[in-house]
Amino acid sequence: MKVVVTGGCGFIGSNFVRLALETRPAWRVINYDLLTYAGNPENLADVAGAAGDRYRFVRGDVADKEAVQKLFEAEQPDAIVNFAAESHVDRSIKDPVRFVRTNTVGTQVLLTLARELGVKRFLQVSTDEVYGSLGPTGKFTEQTPLAPNSPYAASKAAADLLCRAARHTFGQDVVVTRCSNNYGPYQFPEKLIPLMLSNAMSDQPLPVYGDGQHVRDWLHVRDHCEAVALVLERGVAGEVYNIGGNNEWKNLDLVRLLLKLLGKPESLIRFVPDRPGHDRRYAIDCGKIERELGWRPRHTFEAGLSETIAWYQTHRGWWERIKSGEYRKYYAEQYATIAK
Repeated sequence: MKVVVTGGCGFIGSNFVRLALETRPAWRVINYDLLTYAGNPENLADVAGAAGDRYRFVRGDVADKEAVQKLFEAEQPDAIVNFAAESHVDRSIKDPVRFVRTNTVGTQVLLTLARELGVKRFLQVSTDEVYGSLGPTGKFTEQTPLAPNSPYAASKAAADLLCRAARHTFGQDVVVTRCSNNYGPYQFPEKLIPLMLSNAMSDQPLPVYGDGQHVRDWLHVRDHCEAVALVLERGVAGEVYNIGGNNEWKNLDLVRLLLKLLGKPESLIRFVPDRPGHDRRYAIDCGKIERELGWRPRHTFEAGLSETIAWYQTHRGWWERIKSGEYRKYYAEQYATIAK
């Protein structure tokens, strides 16, 4: 199978490319990525050469119809896995237009050209954030109504609905996955776990939004990628599959755990003003993919977190290079209330 992976130099996309090349010897992977701030070719530097002609990188924009058409005509892929996305909620609050262009318009460009050029399967990688916010009990199922609360979540929900429309109107072979919060190697250090790890390792303050009682379900990125590969191969056209870790943590409790595992003091924690419209709790019911496709996460949170910490400790140069430059300006603006 020949697979176009959009956003394959990002955190989840690069882990998926690695998984595909390691475990699917019959696949050829074409990585299509614009290399915006979070797209880092260094994430795949060690596998690109080793994979030979089973891997190709093409730089391009998913919202550029002409460029995507050129790629599809040249490669004639069997499937598309769409990881390409602007994904950070804070950034979506500052610049919603960019998110709509990439996440929504880009998805429609890919869907249209996939249909017109005969791509057999389209897999849209989405997020549990499209469901909105939960109260203290309950979990999101695939039947939960979409109720996005941030510009990021709204742009992803719109893309999901375009996938639904493509299936209903044109009979297109489309599947959608919705995952909970991922963690693991190569995650850009604006997200919670790598931000806290890298700051703590540098003895810098750890910014925690609001009261720190927001709840997220955490899933190791490798487990997520294994689920996506399984849905690509065996998922039923037109269906949605939730992917979660059944592993809920309050943000503050998780930050305290990270400090404990690193041997750092809790005095590094700094509470900062809450994010506008901050969803209180997410929780995923992934019973459907477990029953129908036999998927279950392999990583316990204890083991997965230990592996993740070890990776950031041994790859300090990777995240230090990222945290210099453009990101430093963004960080200073986002967490301006932290005492110097």
